[in-house]
Amino acid sequence: MPTRTVSRSDFSARLSFWLLSIFLLILWIAGGASRADVSGQAVVRFFAWAFLIVFVLFSSRFEWLRIRPIAILLGVTILVVALQLVPLPPAIWTALPGRELLTRAAEVSGQPQPWRPLSISPSATVNALGSLVVPVVVLVLSAQLTHEQQWQVASILLALVLAGCLLALLQFSGAHFDNPFINYHRGSISGNFANRNHFALFVAWGCLIAPLWGFHGDRQERWKAIVALALLPFFLLVILAAGSRAGLVLGALATGTGLLLVRRSAWREIRSMPRWVGFAAIGALVLVLAGTVTLSFTLGRAIALDRALDLQAVADLRSRAFPYVIDALWRYFPAGSGFGAFDPVYRIGEPDLLLQHQYFNHAHDDWVEVVLDGGAAGAALLIAGLVWLIFSVMKAWRSDGRRARLALGGAVAVLLAMLASVPDYPARTPMVMAMITIAAVWLHSGSLSSVVARRSK
Repeated sequence: MPTRTVSRSDFSARLSFWLLSIFLLILWIAGGASRADVSGQAVVRFFAWAFLIVFVLFSSRFEWLRIRPIAILLGVTILVVALQLVPLPPAIWTALPGRELLTRAAEVSGQPQPWRPLSISPSATVNALGSLVVPVVVLVLSAQLTHEQQWQVASILLALVLAGCLLALLQFSGAHFDNPFINYHRGSISGNFANRNHFALFVAWGCLIAPLWGFHGDRQERWKAIVALALLPFFLLVILAAGSRAGLVLGALATGTGLLLVRRSAWREIRSMPRWVGFAAIGALVLVLAGTVTLSFTLGRAIALDRALDLQAVADLRSRAFPYVIDALWRYFPAGSGFGAFDPVYRIGEPDLLLQHQYFNHAHDDWVEVVLDGGAAGAALLIAGLVWLIFSVMKAWRSDGRRARLALGGAVAVLLAMLASVPDYPARTPMVMAMITIAAVWLHSGSLSSVVARRSK
Protein backbone atom coordinates (compact mmCIF):
# COMPACT_ATOMS: atom_id res chain seq x y z
CA MET A 1 0.00 0.00 0.00
CA PRO A 2 2.74 2.60 0.75
CA THR A 3 4.34 1.90 -2.65
CA ARG A 4 1.01 2.48 -4.37
CA THR A 5 0.52 5.78 -2.50
CA VAL A 6 3.97 7.02 -3.47
CA SER A 7 3.31 6.03 -7.07
CA ARG A 8 0.09 8.05 -7.13
CA SER A 9 1.85 11.00 -5.56
CA ASP A 10 4.65 10.85 -8.15
CA PHE A 11 2.14 10.68 -10.99
CA SER A 12 0.25 13.68 -9.62
CA ALA A 13 3.49 15.66 -9.35
CA ARG A 14 4.60 14.75 -12.89
CA LEU A 15 1.17 15.54 -14.34
CA SER A 16 1.05 18.88 -12.53
CA PHE A 17 4.57 19.80 -13.62
CA TRP A 18 3.87 19.22 -17.31
CA LEU A 19 0.48 20.93 -17.19
CA LEU A 20 2.02 23.93 -15.44
CA SER A 21 4.95 24.07 -17.86
CA ILE A 22 2.65 24.05 -20.89
CA PHE A 23 0.35 26.61 -19.29
CA LEU A 24 3.27 28.97 -18.63
CA LEU A 25 4.21 28.74 -22.31
CA ILE A 26 0.60 29.56 -23.27
CA LEU A 27 0.68 32.52 -20.91
CA TRP A 28 3.93 33.73 -22.47
CA ILE A 29 2.25 33.69 -25.88
CA ALA A 30 -1.25 34.92 -25.05
CA GLY A 31 -1.24 36.17 -21.45
CA GLY A 32 0.59 39.47 -21.74
CA ALA A 33 -2.38 41.86 -21.78
CA SER A 34 -4.81 42.97 -19.09
CA ARG A 35 -7.63 44.32 -21.24
CA ALA A 36 -10.81 42.26 -21.28
CA ASP A 37 -11.38 42.62 -25.03
CA VAL A 38 -8.13 41.08 -26.30
CA SER A 39 -8.35 37.60 -27.81
CA GLY A 40 -5.59 36.29 -25.56
CA GLN A 41 -7.97 36.33 -22.59
CA ALA A 42 -10.21 33.73 -24.23
CA VAL A 43 -7.21 31.54 -25.08
CA VAL A 44 -5.74 31.72 -21.59
CA ARG A 45 -9.02 31.02 -19.80
CA PHE A 46 -9.92 28.14 -22.11
CA PHE A 47 -6.66 26.35 -21.36
CA ALA A 48 -6.88 27.24 -17.65
CA TRP A 49 -10.26 25.51 -17.36
CA ALA A 50 -9.12 22.63 -19.57
CA PHE A 51 -6.01 21.96 -17.46
CA LEU A 52 -8.01 22.26 -14.25
CA ILE A 53 -10.48 19.65 -15.53
CA VAL A 54 -7.62 17.36 -16.60
CA PHE A 55 -6.08 17.64 -13.14
CA VAL A 56 -9.38 16.83 -11.41
CA LEU A 57 -10.00 13.82 -13.66
CA PHE A 58 -6.54 12.25 -13.58
CA SER A 59 -4.81 13.36 -10.38
CA SER A 60 -5.36 11.09 -7.41
CA ARG A 61 -4.46 13.57 -4.67
CA PHE A 62 -4.45 17.26 -3.82
CA GLU A 63 -1.79 18.62 -1.45
CA TRP A 64 -3.97 21.05 0.46
CA LEU A 65 -1.53 21.64 3.32
CA ARG A 66 1.15 23.01 1.00
CA ILE A 67 -0.99 25.97 -0.07
CA ARG A 68 -3.61 26.37 2.67
CA PRO A 69 -3.15 30.08 3.55
CA ILE A 70 -2.72 31.09 -0.10
CA ALA A 71 -5.81 29.08 -1.08
CA ILE A 72 -7.81 30.72 1.70
CA LEU A 73 -6.78 34.20 0.57
CA LEU A 74 -7.60 33.40 -3.05
CA GLY A 75 -10.88 31.73 -2.09
CA VAL A 76 -12.00 34.73 -0.05
CA THR A 77 -11.05 37.01 -2.94
CA ILE A 78 -13.21 34.98 -5.32
CA LEU A 79 -16.07 35.11 -2.81
CA VAL A 80 -15.82 38.91 -2.43
CA VAL A 81 -15.86 39.43 -6.21
CA ALA A 82 -18.78 36.99 -6.64
CA LEU A 83 -20.83 38.70 -3.93
CA GLN A 84 -20.58 41.97 -5.86
CA LEU A 85 -22.71 40.33 -8.57
CA VAL A 86 -25.60 39.33 -6.29
CA PRO A 87 -28.68 41.50 -7.07
CA LEU A 88 -29.73 43.72 -4.16
CA PRO A 89 -33.21 45.13 -3.44
CA PRO A 90 -33.69 48.83 -4.32
CA ALA A 91 -33.85 49.91 -0.67
CA ILE A 92 -30.35 48.54 -0.04
CA TRP A 93 -28.77 49.41 -3.41
CA THR A 94 -29.87 53.06 -3.37
CA ALA A 95 -28.43 53.46 0.14
CA LEU A 96 -24.95 52.48 -1.04
CA PRO A 97 -22.51 55.39 -1.42
CA GLY A 98 -21.78 56.70 -4.92
CA ARG A 99 -25.01 55.46 -6.54
CA GLU A 100 -26.83 58.80 -6.63
CA LEU A 101 -26.39 59.40 -10.37
CA LEU A 102 -27.72 55.98 -11.33
CA THR A 103 -30.57 56.31 -8.84
CA ARG A 104 -31.63 59.65 -10.35
CA ALA A 105 -31.45 58.15 -13.86
CA ALA A 106 -34.25 55.72 -13.01
CA GLU A 107 -36.28 58.49 -11.36
CA VAL A 108 -35.95 60.81 -14.37
CA SER A 109 -37.00 58.07 -16.79
CA GLY A 110 -40.05 57.30 -14.68
CA GLN A 111 -39.05 53.69 -14.09
CA PRO A 112 -39.13 51.88 -10.76
CA GLN A 113 -35.77 51.21 -9.16
CA PRO A 114 -34.65 47.72 -10.26
CA TRP A 115 -32.74 45.13 -8.29
CA ARG A 116 -29.06 45.72 -9.02
CA PRO A 117 -25.77 44.15 -7.93
CA LEU A 118 -23.28 46.08 -5.83
CA SER A 119 -21.00 46.55 -8.85
CA ILE A 120 -21.96 49.51 -11.00
CA SER A 121 -20.49 47.64 -14.02
CA PRO A 122 -21.53 43.98 -13.63
CA SER A 123 -19.97 42.92 -16.95
CA ALA A 124 -16.57 44.25 -15.82
CA THR A 125 -16.90 42.41 -12.51
CA VAL A 126 -17.85 39.19 -14.32
CA ASN A 127 -14.63 39.56 -16.31
CA ALA A 128 -12.66 40.15 -13.09
CA LEU A 129 -14.18 37.00 -11.61
CA GLY A 130 -13.37 34.99 -14.73
CA SER A 131 -9.75 36.16 -14.69
CA LEU A 132 -9.19 34.50 -11.31
CA VAL A 133 -9.21 31.05 -12.90
CA VAL A 134 -5.57 31.70 -13.86
CA PRO A 135 -4.21 31.95 -10.28
CA VAL A 136 -6.51 29.10 -9.25
CA VAL A 137 -5.12 26.60 -11.76
CA VAL A 138 -1.53 27.74 -11.18
CA LEU A 139 -1.98 27.38 -7.41
CA VAL A 140 -3.52 23.91 -7.71
CA LEU A 141 -0.77 22.66 -10.03
CA SER A 142 2.07 24.28 -8.06
CA ALA A 143 0.87 22.68 -4.84
CA GLN A 144 1.58 19.19 -6.18
CA LEU A 145 5.20 19.83 -7.16
CA THR A 146 8.21 18.52 -5.29
CA HIS A 147 10.93 20.90 -4.16
CA GLU A 148 13.15 19.96 -7.09
CA GLN A 149 10.28 20.48 -9.51
CA GLN A 150 9.81 23.95 -8.07
CA TRP A 151 13.42 24.67 -9.02
CA GLN A 152 12.72 23.32 -12.50
CA VAL A 153 9.80 25.73 -12.78
CA ALA A 154 12.22 28.53 -11.87
CA SER A 155 14.44 27.41 -14.76
CA ILE A 156 11.45 27.50 -17.12
CA LEU A 157 10.52 31.00 -15.96
CA LEU A 158 14.09 32.16 -16.53
CA ALA A 159 13.98 30.75 -20.07
CA LEU A 160 10.68 32.54 -20.72
CA VAL A 161 12.15 35.84 -19.48
CA LEU A 162 15.13 35.35 -21.79
CA ALA A 163 12.79 34.61 -24.72
CA GLY A 164 10.82 37.77 -23.93
CA CYS A 165 14.03 39.80 -23.92
CA LEU A 166 15.06 38.37 -27.30
CA LEU A 167 11.66 39.36 -28.65
CA ALA A 168 12.18 42.85 -27.23
CA LEU A 169 15.49 43.04 -29.10
CA LEU A 170 13.63 42.37 -32.34
CA GLN A 171 11.22 45.18 -31.51
CA PHE A 172 14.16 47.41 -30.63
CA SER A 173 15.72 46.73 -34.04
CA GLY A 174 12.54 47.89 -35.77
CA ALA A 175 11.44 44.46 -36.94
CA HIS A 176 7.72 44.15 -37.64
CA PHE A 177 5.88 42.39 -34.84
CA ASP A 178 2.18 41.86 -34.30
CA ASN A 179 0.93 39.53 -31.59
CA PRO A 180 -2.79 38.91 -32.28
CA PHE A 181 -3.38 37.93 -28.65
CA ILE A 182 -2.40 41.26 -27.05
CA ASN A 183 -3.00 44.95 -27.74
CA TYR A 184 0.56 45.63 -28.86
CA HIS A 185 1.48 49.20 -29.83
CA ARG A 186 3.88 49.41 -32.77
CA GLY A 187 7.19 50.94 -31.78
CA SER A 188 6.86 49.84 -28.16
CA ILE A 189 9.59 47.68 -26.63
CA SER A 190 7.54 45.42 -24.39
CA GLY A 191 8.44 41.87 -25.44
CA ASN A 192 5.50 39.52 -25.06
CA PHE A 193 3.53 42.09 -23.02
CA ALA A 194 1.23 44.92 -24.07
CA ASN A 195 2.57 47.23 -21.36
CA ARG A 196 6.28 48.08 -21.00
CA ASN A 197 5.98 48.45 -17.21
CA HIS A 198 4.58 44.94 -16.92
CA PHE A 199 7.36 43.69 -19.18
CA ALA A 200 9.95 45.47 -17.03
CA LEU A 201 8.63 43.66 -13.94
CA PHE A 202 8.85 40.38 -15.88
CA VAL A 203 12.50 41.06 -16.75
CA ALA A 204 13.23 42.17 -13.17
CA TRP A 205 12.03 38.75 -12.04
CA GLY A 206 14.60 37.36 -14.44
CA CYS A 207 17.28 39.43 -12.67
CA LEU A 208 16.18 37.78 -9.42
CA ILE A 209 15.86 34.21 -10.70
CA ALA A 210 19.13 34.18 -12.68
CA PRO A 211 21.53 34.13 -9.69
CA LEU A 212 19.25 31.72 -7.80
CA TRP A 213 19.34 29.35 -10.77
CA GLY A 214 23.05 29.84 -11.42
CA PHE A 215 24.13 29.07 -7.87
CA HIS A 216 21.53 26.42 -7.03
CA GLY A 217 22.60 23.08 -5.64
CA ASP A 218 25.25 21.76 -3.34
CA ARG A 219 27.37 20.63 -6.26
CA GLN A 220 28.02 23.74 -8.29
CA GLU A 221 27.97 23.70 -12.09
CA ARG A 222 30.33 26.49 -13.06
CA TRP A 223 28.81 27.07 -16.49
CA LYS A 224 25.45 27.89 -14.90
CA ALA A 225 27.05 30.48 -12.66
CA ILE A 226 28.79 32.09 -15.63
CA VAL A 227 25.57 32.15 -17.68
CA ALA A 228 23.61 33.62 -14.75
CA LEU A 229 26.10 36.46 -14.23
CA ALA A 230 26.15 37.15 -17.98
CA LEU A 231 22.35 37.40 -18.08
CA LEU A 232 22.19 40.15 -15.46
CA PRO A 233 23.64 43.01 -17.56
CA PHE A 234 21.64 41.79 -20.56
CA PHE A 235 18.38 41.93 -18.60
CA LEU A 236 19.22 45.37 -17.20
CA LEU A 237 20.01 46.63 -20.68
CA VAL A 238 16.63 45.41 -21.94
CA ILE A 239 14.89 47.26 -19.08
CA LEU A 240 16.73 50.43 -20.05
CA ALA A 241 15.61 50.04 -23.66
CA ALA A 242 12.01 49.31 -22.65
CA GLY A 243 11.60 52.78 -21.17
CA SER A 244 10.04 51.85 -17.83
CA ARG A 245 11.06 54.21 -15.05
CA ALA A 246 9.73 51.85 -12.39
CA GLY A 247 11.58 49.03 -14.12
CA LEU A 248 14.92 50.71 -13.40
CA VAL A 249 14.25 50.52 -9.67
CA LEU A 250 12.82 47.01 -9.83
CA GLY A 251 15.71 45.69 -11.92
CA ALA A 252 18.33 47.15 -9.57
CA LEU A 253 16.50 45.83 -6.51
CA ALA A 254 16.03 42.37 -8.03
CA THR A 255 19.69 42.13 -9.06
CA GLY A 256 20.94 43.22 -5.65
CA THR A 257 18.68 40.92 -3.65
CA GLY A 258 19.29 37.97 -6.00
CA LEU A 259 23.05 38.28 -5.56
CA LEU A 260 22.58 38.75 -1.82
CA LEU A 261 20.61 35.52 -1.52
CA VAL A 262 23.39 33.52 -3.21
CA ARG A 263 26.34 35.38 -1.69
CA ARG A 264 27.68 32.34 0.16
CA SER A 265 27.52 30.02 -2.84
CA ALA A 266 28.96 32.71 -5.07
CA TRP A 267 31.80 33.43 -2.68
CA ARG A 268 32.53 29.72 -2.33
CA GLU A 269 32.66 29.42 -6.12
CA ILE A 270 34.96 32.43 -6.41
CA ARG A 271 37.29 31.06 -3.73
CA SER A 272 37.56 27.76 -5.60
CA MET A 273 39.03 29.61 -8.59
CA PRO A 274 42.54 31.05 -8.85
CA ARG A 275 42.57 34.41 -7.12
CA TRP A 276 43.20 36.39 -10.27
CA VAL A 277 40.23 34.70 -12.01
CA GLY A 278 37.89 35.63 -9.17
CA PHE A 279 38.94 39.27 -9.11
CA ALA A 280 38.77 39.41 -12.91
CA ALA A 281 35.25 37.97 -12.91
CA ILE A 282 34.01 40.48 -10.33
CA GLY A 283 35.70 43.36 -12.13
CA ALA A 284 34.33 42.27 -15.49
CA LEU A 285 30.80 42.09 -14.09
CA VAL A 286 31.04 45.59 -12.61
CA LEU A 287 32.53 47.00 -15.81
CA VAL A 288 29.89 45.35 -17.99
CA LEU A 289 27.05 46.66 -15.82
CA ALA A 290 28.47 50.18 -15.74
CA GLY A 291 29.43 50.06 -19.41
CA THR A 292 26.03 48.95 -20.66
CA VAL A 293 24.27 51.68 -18.71
CA THR A 294 26.76 54.36 -19.79
CA LEU A 295 26.77 53.29 -23.43
CA SER A 296 22.99 53.08 -23.60
CA PHE A 297 22.62 56.53 -22.09
CA THR A 298 25.32 58.04 -24.33
CA LEU A 299 23.80 56.61 -27.51
CA GLY A 300 20.31 57.70 -26.57
CA ARG A 301 19.08 54.13 -26.12
CA ALA A 302 18.31 54.28 -22.40
CA ILE A 303 14.71 55.35 -22.80
CA ALA A 304 13.96 54.66 -19.15
CA LEU A 305 16.68 57.07 -18.00
CA ASP A 306 15.50 59.70 -20.46
CA ARG A 307 11.97 59.46 -19.09
CA ALA A 308 13.19 59.46 -15.50
CA LEU A 309 15.08 62.70 -16.10
CA ASP A 310 12.20 64.32 -17.96
CA LEU A 311 11.04 67.20 -15.78
CA GLN A 312 7.61 67.19 -17.42
CA ALA A 313 6.96 63.60 -16.35
CA VAL A 314 5.39 64.79 -13.11
CA ALA A 315 2.72 66.60 -15.12
CA ASP A 316 1.50 63.56 -17.05
CA LEU A 317 -2.09 62.38 -17.02
CA ARG A 318 -1.59 59.86 -14.23
CA SER A 319 -0.38 62.37 -11.65
CA ARG A 320 -3.01 64.96 -12.62
CA ALA A 321 -5.83 62.42 -12.44
CA PHE A 322 -4.76 60.86 -9.14
CA PRO A 323 -6.56 63.37 -6.85
CA TYR A 324 -9.84 62.61 -8.63
CA VAL A 325 -9.19 58.88 -8.22
CA ILE A 326 -8.82 59.41 -4.46
CA ASP A 327 -12.07 61.42 -4.45
CA ALA A 328 -13.80 58.49 -6.16
CA LEU A 329 -12.35 56.07 -3.60
CA TRP A 330 -13.95 57.97 -0.73
CA ARG A 331 -17.16 58.53 -2.68
CA TYR A 332 -17.74 54.76 -3.00
CA PHE A 333 -16.22 53.67 0.31
CA PRO A 334 -16.90 51.42 2.24
CA ALA A 335 -19.00 49.40 -0.25
CA GLY A 336 -16.71 49.86 -3.25
CA SER A 337 -17.65 50.39 -6.88
CA GLY A 338 -17.14 46.83 -8.12
CA PHE A 339 -14.00 45.05 -9.28
CA GLY A 340 -13.06 45.98 -12.82
CA ALA A 341 -15.39 48.99 -12.86
CA PHE A 342 -12.74 51.71 -12.79
CA ASP A 343 -13.38 52.93 -16.35
CA PRO A 344 -17.04 53.99 -15.85
CA VAL A 345 -16.31 55.14 -12.30
CA TYR A 346 -13.60 57.50 -13.47
CA ARG A 347 -15.62 58.81 -16.42
CA ILE A 348 -18.55 59.62 -14.12
CA GLY A 349 -16.38 62.04 -12.14
CA GLU A 350 -13.80 62.96 -14.79
CA PRO A 351 -13.18 66.74 -14.76
CA ASP A 352 -13.44 68.74 -17.97
CA LEU A 353 -9.82 69.89 -17.75
CA LEU A 354 -8.63 66.28 -18.15
CA LEU A 355 -10.81 65.39 -21.11
CA GLN A 356 -8.62 64.19 -23.98
CA HIS A 357 -8.24 61.40 -26.52
CA GLN A 358 -5.88 59.43 -24.27
CA TYR A 359 -7.55 56.43 -22.64
CA PHE A 360 -7.28 56.31 -18.85
CA ASN A 361 -8.33 52.73 -18.09
CA HIS A 362 -6.90 52.22 -14.60
CA ALA A 363 -5.85 54.22 -11.56
CA HIS A 364 -2.18 53.32 -12.20
CA ASP A 365 -1.94 52.52 -8.51
CA ASP A 366 -3.40 49.09 -7.93
CA TRP A 367 -3.32 49.47 -4.16
CA VAL A 368 -5.69 52.42 -4.47
CA GLU A 369 -7.77 50.79 -7.20
CA VAL A 370 -8.34 47.60 -5.18
CA VAL A 371 -9.74 49.69 -2.32
CA LEU A 372 -11.80 51.74 -4.80
CA ASP A 373 -13.19 48.55 -6.37
CA GLY A 374 -13.65 46.48 -3.24
CA GLY A 375 -14.14 49.09 -0.54
CA ALA A 376 -13.52 47.91 3.00
CA ALA A 377 -13.44 44.27 1.85
CA GLY A 378 -10.70 45.08 -0.67
CA ALA A 379 -8.68 46.88 2.00
CA ALA A 380 -9.09 43.89 4.34
CA LEU A 381 -7.80 41.53 1.64
CA LEU A 382 -4.71 43.69 1.13
CA ILE A 383 -4.03 43.79 4.87
CA ALA A 384 -4.50 40.02 5.17
CA GLY A 385 -2.06 39.47 2.32
CA LEU A 386 0.54 41.72 3.96
CA VAL A 387 0.17 39.93 7.30
CA TRP A 388 0.63 36.54 5.61
CA LEU A 389 3.67 37.85 3.73
CA ILE A 390 5.36 39.11 6.90
CA PHE A 391 4.79 35.92 8.88
CA SER A 392 5.83 33.70 5.96
CA VAL A 393 9.09 35.61 5.52
CA MET A 394 9.83 35.26 9.23
CA LYS A 395 9.28 31.48 9.05
CA ALA A 396 11.23 31.08 5.81
CA TRP A 397 14.16 32.95 7.31
CA ARG A 398 14.51 30.20 9.93
CA SER A 399 14.30 27.26 7.48
CA ASP A 400 17.20 25.32 5.97
CA GLY A 401 19.46 26.76 3.26
CA ARG A 402 18.16 25.44 -0.06
CA ARG A 403 14.50 25.71 0.94
CA ALA A 404 15.04 29.14 2.44
CA ARG A 405 16.75 30.42 -0.71
CA LEU A 406 13.79 29.58 -2.94
CA ALA A 407 11.32 30.82 -0.32
CA LEU A 408 13.09 34.14 0.15
CA GLY A 409 13.37 34.44 -3.62
CA GLY A 410 9.59 34.05 -3.74
CA ALA A 411 9.23 36.74 -1.08
CA VAL A 412 11.34 39.17 -3.12
CA ALA A 413 9.33 38.34 -6.26
CA VAL A 414 6.08 39.14 -4.44
CA LEU A 415 7.64 42.34 -3.08
CA LEU A 416 8.67 43.39 -6.59
CA ALA A 417 5.07 42.91 -7.78
CA MET A 418 3.80 44.94 -4.83
CA LEU A 419 6.20 47.78 -5.63
CA ALA A 420 5.33 47.63 -9.33
CA SER A 421 1.66 47.97 -8.39
CA VAL A 422 2.23 51.41 -6.86
CA PRO A 423 2.56 53.19 -10.25
CA ASP A 424 0.77 50.58 -12.38
CA TYR A 425 -1.46 47.47 -12.47
CA PRO A 426 0.71 44.45 -13.46
CA ALA A 427 -1.20 41.91 -11.35
CA ARG A 428 -4.18 42.23 -13.72
CA THR A 429 -2.14 40.56 -16.48
CA PRO A 430 -2.50 36.73 -16.64
CA MET A 431 1.25 36.08 -16.97
CA VAL A 432 1.99 38.23 -13.93
CA MET A 433 -0.89 36.63 -12.00
CA ALA A 434 0.70 33.24 -12.59
CA MET A 435 4.18 34.35 -11.55
CA ILE A 436 2.91 35.99 -8.35
CA THR A 437 1.06 32.78 -7.48
CA ILE A 438 4.17 30.66 -8.10
CA ALA A 439 6.28 33.05 -6.02
CA ALA A 440 3.73 32.83 -3.19
CA VAL A 441 3.96 29.02 -3.28
CA TRP A 442 7.76 29.25 -3.14
CA LEU A 443 7.52 31.51 -0.12
CA HIS A 444 5.03 29.33 1.68
CA SER A 445 7.12 26.22 1.00
CA GLY A 446 9.83 27.67 3.23
CA SER A 447 7.44 27.96 6.16
CA LEU A 448 5.99 24.43 6.00
CA SER A 449 6.22 22.05 8.90
CA SER A 450 8.99 19.48 8.77
CA VAL A 451 6.53 16.64 7.99
CA VAL A 452 4.99 18.43 5.00
CA ALA A 453 8.41 19.63 3.86
CA ARG A 454 9.77 16.09 3.74
CA ARG A 455 6.79 14.98 1.65
CA SER A 456 7.47 17.78 -0.88
CA LYS A 457 11.08 16.80 -1.56
